[in-house]
Amino acid sequence: MGTALKLPIIDLSSPEKLSTSRLIRQACLDHGFFYLTNHGVSEELMEGVLIESKKLFSLPLVEKMVMARHGFRGYSPLYDEKLESSSTSIGDSKEMFTFGSSEGVLGQLYPNKWPLEELLPLWRPTMECYYKNVMDVGKKLFGLVALALNLKENYFEQVGAFNDQAAVVRLLRYSGESNSSGEETCGASAHSDFGMITLLATDGVAGLQVCRDKDKEPKVWEDVAGIKGTFVVNIGDLMERWTNGLFRSTLHRVVSVGKERYSVAVFVDPDPNCVVECLESCCSETYPPRFPPVRARDYFHERFSQTLASYSGSD
Repeated sequence: MGTALKLPIIDLSSPEKLSTSRLIRQACLDHGFFYLTNHGVSEELMEGVLIESKKLFSLPLVEKMVMARHGFRGYSPLYDEKLESSSTSIGDSKEMFTFGSSEGVLGQLYPNKWPLEELLPLWRPTMECYYKNVMDVGKKLFGLVALALNLKENYFEQVGAFNDQAAVVRLLRYSGESNSSGEETCGASAHSDFGMITLLATDGVAGLQVCRDKDKEPKVWEDVAGIKGTFVVNIGDLMERWTNGLFRSTLHRVVSVGKERYSVAVFVDPDPNCVVECLESCCSETYPPRFPPVRARDYFHERFSQTLASYSGSD
């Protein structure tokens, strides 16, 4: 394991929006990661999601494969994804289950795959409640991010980032298996997240590591501990593009520690038709835009085709 990294803690309940936004700005400049506390999602609900997640992953493989993903939504077995394309492994040693909103255009075009009610009666209502609660957190957080970038608080809504509910929840089970040769084994190989912002809840088992300088060799990995009742928040690649590299999309991974690890990642991503282009507050004549404008749909298609086995691009 690496050395421990002490991340900033952001209090979402603070009435001082401007001072909170300045703290978020500094966290995004320095780390690209921070803890989010007093966010309004109860510890009971967060624990309930982890309990129901464990029940789903405990089902026989044949029952889970009935819900196998088509595009992004549904069940993904061990080794279905390899986030680090240069890795020599057969894939990441994790199982995943991904779902999103049942509403809006995306929800109708790509319906969720739910486990049978007779198998897991509390599963769907628990997950739908969690989705709604975390979306409220995400929108409030994005208002502060906009202020941190010297924009109007509702900027991301104005540019259509939330026209349709594109955010997805990904339940993750890391097997915890270790390599008999003594080599480091990854449940999630080194990567940066593709979208805007990720909110992560964990069961407290260690394994998450970040590399603050992704261009440096050899890479220096630091451990990020889970704090009960908080989210670990990190900046994604699209937000790095939007901010012209000002806010950092930090490289991270999950290493195996010899025991199972469960986590719940919420990827707050923009509407597929939203165009991501350099913010005026993040460029100048002496610091021109580093990235061309890109439509979110096209960007995700390219990125996921590189990491997901049998990716169809239909979701």
